[in-house]
Amino acid sequence: MTFTLGDEARNAGYRLVSYPEVGSTNAEALAAARAGDPGRIWFVTGHQTAGRGRRGRAWEAPPGNLAASLLMVGDRDPGTAASLGFVAGLALDEALRRVAPSLDVRIALDGIDPGRGGEGDRLRLKWPNDVLLDGAKLSGILLEGEALPGGGFAVIIGIGVNVAHAPAGLPYPAVALHGLGLPVDAARLFAALSDAWTGLERLWAGGRGFGTIRRIWLDRAAGIGERVAVQLGGAAFEGTFETIDEAGRLVLRLADGSRRMVAAGEVHFGAAATVPS
Repeated sequence: MTFTLGDEARNAGYRLVSYPEVGSTNAEALAAARAGDPGRIWFVTGHQTAGRGRRGRAWEAPPGNLAASLLMVGDRDPGTAASLGFVAGLALDEALRRVAPSLDVRIALDGIDPGRGGEGDRLRLKWPNDVLLDGAKLSGILLEGEALPGGGFAVIIGIGVNVAHAPAGLPYPAVALHGLGLPVDAARLFAALSDAWTGLERLWAGGRGFGTIRRIWLDRAAGIGERVAVQLGGAAFEGTFETIDEAGRLVLRLADGSRRMVAAGEVHFGAAATVPS
């Protein structure tokens, strides 16, 4: 499988390193940062053997799936860098709609129901960093950051997509594009992703444009106005998902009417949104 950057990404000066197989694209990106790479470089493979997801979980990419990590290096602070996770979710959402236009609509009983921004949208973004397709996990996004010895801050945006295969035995439903009959390959999806990222990163503008990113993200978010449960370490609580704030934190309305802001945690919807007693 041959990976290439999209035209927009290439013209904007992004670079690419691709592997037929690699342990972890995030690890490769972090090693490059420590070696002094200036950033704006993608590391990508269709077969990842030792990847990791959030909270130290394994995230492997069997042959045919997509694992891509982008290294960005700059003077930004960790809080600002964390908002790049929302840029990544939107970029993948946009890329998927470009390569699989059928995801923009779903069939209703009376014909075609436009998907984008509506209740019937097949693609949804789950706080903080997942992309859902038909309510099941299609992609996970992992951000890692490190202050560099020579100054500056490196952030690695890792994106894994179930293109050909979905993992089994998970505590939540997962789905792959091929499992739904969508004829998308990892190389084509990556080219679209690199272009979509380029435009949205420009809109993000070093964090100054996060307000715009936030508004777009909320329009595509899963669970707004619904009851959710949040697992945070050994504690769990539930409430209504109202919004995300200007720092990207989840804003919950609790049963007593108070608000709680959550910076990190595991979110569960629907029947799973019940805190064990």
